[in-house]
Amino acid sequence: MDARPTSILHRTPWTPPIAIATDGIYIDLEDGRRVIDGIGGAAVTCIGGNHPKVVKALKDHIDVMSYVHNTQLSSHPAEELAKLLVDTSDGAFEQVAFLSGGSEAMETVIKLSRQYYIEIGQPKRTNYIARQLSFHGNTLSTLSLAYHPGRRAPYEAILNHQNFHYVSPAYAKRFQKPDETEEQYVERLRQELEDKFIELGPETVIGFVAETVVGATTGVVSAPKGYFNAMKSVCDKYGALFMLDEVMSGMGRMGTMHAWQSLGDGAAPDLQAIAKGLGGGYAPIGAVLISPKVAKGIRGGSGQLKNGHTYQANPLACAASLAVQKVIIEEDLLAQCRKNGAHMMALLKDRLQSPNALAAPYTFDVRGAGAFFGACCFKNGLIAMGMVGGSSLDGSKGDHLMLGPAYNATTEEIEKIVDIFVKSIEEVLTENLL
Repeated sequence: MDARPTSILHRTPWTPPIAIATDGIYIDLEDGRRVIDGIGGAAVTCIGGNHPKVVKALKDHIDVMSYVHNTQLSSHPAEELAKLLVDTSDGAFEQVAFLSGGSEAMETVIKLSRQYYIEIGQPKRTNYIARQLSFHGNTLSTLSLAYHPGRRAPYEAILNHQNFHYVSPAYAKRFQKPDETEEQYVERLRQELEDKFIELGPETVIGFVAETVVGATTGVVSAPKGYFNAMKSVCDKYGALFMLDEVMSGMGRMGTMHAWQSLGDGAAPDLQAIAKGLGGGYAPIGAVLISPKVAKGIRGGSGQLKNGHTYQANPLACAASLAVQKVIIEEDLLAQCRKNGAHMMALLKDRLQSPNALAAPYTFDVRGAGAFFGACCFKNGLIAMGMVGGSSLDGSKGDHLMLGPAYNATTEEIEKIVDIFVKSIEEVLTENLL
């Protein structure tokens, strides 16, 4: 990495290389290299860079409107995008609140869920239950909601320890007991959640919050079959909200519009946060999808969102996002995403876990679906996402790597990503362990 001086306080201890152009899954760097973006930034660029339809939509809209404030005026792109999100939800959602990204979306989930109970006359509800080894954003409240030891550490002393509580992660590969069936494991987690409700006082609990598929913290971990239905049943029993964070896993990343749809158990949430794949990297945007139940409660009270941000429902961001979502629909990219996912799964399992694979003794798991996989390596021309920890509750063990290529990557590009990835792993093993 570069050691040149920079005026930016970067998120890395080194100065990252400068990108000068994007083209599909490729990124051109200032030093002349062309690299493959195998993770889409952070599972963001779902249709790759510089898609002509989205570029045209942005150019067309900037010619007529740049900005209006959402408390004063709305815009056609915002209204049309909200309608598309509602109309494609199979009745799960009735309204949408737009934000500028994932952390803002999860912050709004926290605020809106509290507002809902004030509006319906249950102000004693002040407690949230989330999971260990979770990540929900980088604001103080979303860090408090989540349980990501590494990200929380510098701010632990100023986080909210009164209103945020935790139960175990749904990570069967690590935490299911040897003598437990999948059904018994799910029941144990369901009982743990109900016990937490009872401990806190059910009348004080706003709801349960979880990532449908855990991203950065544990590396693309899906819950066991029936888990979300079980957790939702506890929320329903005590009149609390069931809330999902699909900032990373939603908007097609799992091969379905919403990640919970890929699980097949129909556990639609009361509130859901989305972001990354919503705008596909063409503009900063996030949103909260609101169920008919919550929408009715708000309408019966103040009838408004009591949470505002300057760039909420920004017309340019909504125009870009609308174009991205139309591309996904028009080019049937969810089907392409599922096809790519199955192909990548087969390749990775064969190259990393087959008996003759060099990496087999060092590969704990290969998991994922759609365009969301665990994997990494820059010097060989592949951008992936590496994370430390995720298999122990203190976050100190279980390093993992993630891949999340664009939904419209070709079969050849998927194979190239796997080739570079496996080559990189084998190089590291040969140089350091073998």
